[in-house]
Amino acid sequence: MSAVKAYAAQSETSGVGPHTIERRALRPDDVAIEIDYCGVCHTDIHFAENDWGGTIYPVVPGHEIVGRVTAVGEQVSKYQVGDKVGVGCIVDSCRTCDPCQQGQEQYCDQGMVSTYNGIDRHDESVTYGGYSEAVVVHQDFVLRIPDKLDMATAAPILCAGITTYSPLRHFGVKPGDQVGVIGMGGLGHMGVKFAKAMGAEVTIFTRSESKVAEAKRQGADHVVISTDRAQMKAARNRFNYLLDTIPVQHDLNPYLNCLKVDGVQIMVGLLEPVDPPLQIGALVRKRRVLAGSLIGGIPETQEVLDFCAEHDIECDVEMLDIQNINEAYARMKKGDVKYRFVIDMQSLKNA
Repeated sequence: MSAVKAYAAQSETSGVGPHTIERRALRPDDVAIEIDYCGVCHTDIHFAENDWGGTIYPVVPGHEIVGRVTAVGEQVSKYQVGDKVGVGCIVDSCRTCDPCQQGQEQYCDQGMVSTYNGIDRHDESVTYGGYSEAVVVHQDFVLRIPDKLDMATAAPILCAGITTYSPLRHFGVKPGDQVGVIGMGGLGHMGVKFAKAMGAEVTIFTRSESKVAEAKRQGADHVVISTDRAQMKAARNRFNYLLDTIPVQHDLNPYLNCLKVDGVQIMVGLLEPVDPPLQIGALVRKRRVLAGSLIGGIPETQEVLDFCAEHDIECDVEMLDIQNINEAYARMKKGDVKYRFVIDMQSLKNA
């Protein structure tokens, strides 16, 4: 085992601060990675502050990890020292159930092992994330970063990217489809880029008139102000797909009415109960579907990285020294970031 510098939350009110953790010695099929960059996800805040319950303290967040291989176990065949690699939200799963066999480890019947706040299947230790100098991960859960991608802007693809790419790919978005993206944050702006690259005509739904120009800059063909009743009425029965990225409770009913017959609204942001209640008639009368989607498996995460390299897609990021992480959390809660913070881990190494 080796001691490495990290940043951790010690309690739900402590904020995130300097900490030292132990990384395991290499198992035969492990890859050791020096972390260069780590994206900051709103999920990190939820775990640091125990918003969902179940946080195991100290917790070291971070599941958008990019770095370089520094050592490999004796049975590793996929990577070698010096390779540019990434680690996303998953570091293990049972590997034997139907979802795992289909490359959908995020839906593992026994539960995926999260990159942080998970329980290692071999030694039952708690997993620690990417707010640290280094990480050790089984080779099957390591991703290859294409040379064409900038390493810093590639980091959020491992969560924000795959979270929006996976449902668009799964439900079969194709050229000519009408796709609406609800919300224009870290997830939403990536959803626009992916839907456009898949050939769809894309509309952003936003509450703010001030975001119209920015939505067009991100590539949206159209913008609907969701607080404008006339605009929402004009959008009815128009869309094949709606990608709903809003992470807080909101009224789904006006959006459902924007779907065509057999249209699908895909939830990727909200994990809380729906409030206000759904008017199920909006589903029944047009055979509409309300669906959900959780990140993506390892094969699909590699696929989205390669897709981004092929289509020149990157996440819009703001670079951050880790010493400013609590300020970044405060800004994220206010929606004051365009559109993803990424930690330059050199700031931790130099501390």
